[in-house]
Amino acid sequence: MTDFDAIYSRYAPHVHRFALFLCGDPALAEDITSETFVRAWTGRGKIQMPTVKSYLFAIARNLYRDVLGQNLRQTVLDDANSTADPHASPQSRLEQRSELEAVLAELSGLSEIDRAALLLRVQEEMSYEEIAQTLAITPASAKVKVHRARLRLMRARTALQEVHS
Repeated sequence: MTDFDAIYSRYAPHVHRFALFLCGDPALAEDITSETFVRAWTGRGKIQMPTVKSYLFAIARNLYRDVLGQNLRQTVLDDANSTADPHASPQSRLEQRSELEAVLAELSGLSEIDRAALLLRVQEEMSYEEIAQTLAITPASAKVKVHRARLRLMRARTALQEVHS
């Protein structure tokens, strides 16, 4: 196994998940993931990021931004990505589904950079310094973006819980 094979095996699921949450379209996420590794493979020069992971996320984010620039339509995540408990009561499953839909809708309503910052912090557990380098912002700005995104998602979740109460 070559070093690049090891990098692909280790990071492809992370890059795919990140791309999927950015775009919400499984097919587009696959394309972004593939193109990310093609660009990493063919890239010239030394990686200027603290980690390979942050380098790959920066490529994936830039590819997603290119897609946005082409004004391609975004789609909603499908039920296969649901995290609802299959043993829950029908009422509980309905509430969980409603909560998930509300949070995903709010997530898709965030600006691209806020969504990326939040996903890198929560999903990938990157430090604020790594997020800052990946997104080409300051660590303080990364903290603010993550904080504001979390507040917005929590407000959406709280509002939905009040409706169900």
